[in-house]
Amino acid sequence: MTGKDIFKITLNLVIIYVIGGFILAFVYANASPRIFRNNEEAEKKALKQLIPDADDITKMGDWTIHEKHAKYFIAKKGGDTIGYVIQSFGKGYSSYINTFVAVDKDFIVQKISILSHGETPGLGDEIELDYFKNRLKGKDMDHLKVLKTETTEYVEAISGATISSRAVTEDAVKNGVEFLIKTVREGGNADVRH
Repeated sequence: MTGKDIFKITLNLVIIYVIGGFILAFVYANASPRIFRNNEEAEKKALKQLIPDADDITKMGDWTIHEKHAKYFIAKKGGDTIGYVIQSFGKGYSSYINTFVAVDKDFIVQKISILSHGETPGLGDEIELDYFKNRLKGKDMDHLKVLKTETTEYVEAISGATISSRAVTEDAVKNGVEFLIKTVREGGNADVRH
């Protein structure tokens, strides 16, 4: 193979890579706004499912937990505040658990939604099931604690998935509710960083 042949091959590869790069840039430029709009619509839908009585759910601000960017919202009906929703993250067994937490105006948990996680299938992924999520309903800050025994006062752990149960309850939900109380009720800037 001569130097001329090597140059031709190299030139052809460079041209192919440049054309490929332009094609990828074009596809990304056209797809990115659609992806953003779809994510916004999915977020609005999730918020409405968390507080279905609200006629207006507005973003209040941003906060950081586990070095992850999250948001919090205020829910109103007829101009009156009926609750809040906060996005929070909990450090699970094998992932960060991205969670939406809905509370009433007294900061009592009403509903949670697990947005994403990478917990163990068949064990930790049971955090997505209604039987576990319903264990948090009606709990205030003092009762967001996981126990390995049968309990209704606190939150009963998922058998075999205590770490995932604690990540949701004591990390994501409790820290989110604590942030809301300090920020909304006490008017402070409670940027919780873990």
